[in-house]
Amino acid sequence: MLDALRFEWKRLTTLRSTYWLIGMGLLVSTGVAVLVGVAARNDPVSTDIMWIALNGGAGFGLPFLAVFMAIIGIFACGHEYRHGTIQPTLTSLPQRNRLILAKLAVVLGATLVVTLVSMAVNLGVVYAVWGEAPGLFEDPLGTSLIGYVIYMLLYVLVGFGLGLLFRGVPSALVVIFLMPLIIENMITGLSMIPQLDWLVPVVKFLPFSDGARLMELSAPGDFGPGAPDFDLFPRWGAGGIFALFAALILASAWTLFKKRDA
Repeated sequence: MLDALRFEWKRLTTLRSTYWLIGMGLLVSTGVAVLVGVAARNDPVSTDIMWIALNGGAGFGLPFLAVFMAIIGIFACGHEYRHGTIQPTLTSLPQRNRLILAKLAVVLGATLVVTLVSMAVNLGVVYAVWGEAPGLFEDPLGTSLIGYVIYMLLYVLVGFGLGLLFRGVPSALVVIFLMPLIIENMITGLSMIPQLDWLVPVVKFLPFSDGARLMELSAPGDFGPGAPDFDLFPRWGAGGIFALFAALILASAWTLFKKRDA
């Protein structure tokens, strides 16, 4: 297992794309915190301001860092198939379960570290602007930040599973972008049309939307006047749906990986 971990760590740290993706993710996330600080510097620091700053905009539907780290997760397996290195990898490490566990451990470990570094840097921006960060470890902010970390890990797990499932990069990238940004928003929007109200029960089970509720400050919000009652899951229930979605993708990909020739 140690050989597999060393192999995967070497693979991750010798790819230039790893540094570019992490760097861009941190830059954009910190940029959001800086913009919030500049815009609200004359106002007292509030829980809402800190929430947006610390998660780098992910709280209002722009999970920049999660997307960049999910791409690293996709590359963990997708690159091997794209460049034809999966066969020599399996020759060197024929125990497929160990190989996947090593990839998961390294990618999720890197994601956790990058997420905590991002939050620490953004917290530094908050202190630089306001000189304080009230209620950082208190509810609802403290719980939402824990939810944000879990959201990041699950998002990357989905990316990893898609890369392994499709045995490549392009298809996995299409799904990781198309599903949360277009398909789920389209389903939610269409469900508000009276003639399509049969879509209403589906909305509460949309995985990426449920995942985003892990980092909400309060109960699921109002969709506006005339919107149907979606009866959305609370934070941890919604997170469970996202976790189940990630587990299903990973389990399917893992099973096929063990049965396929490569």
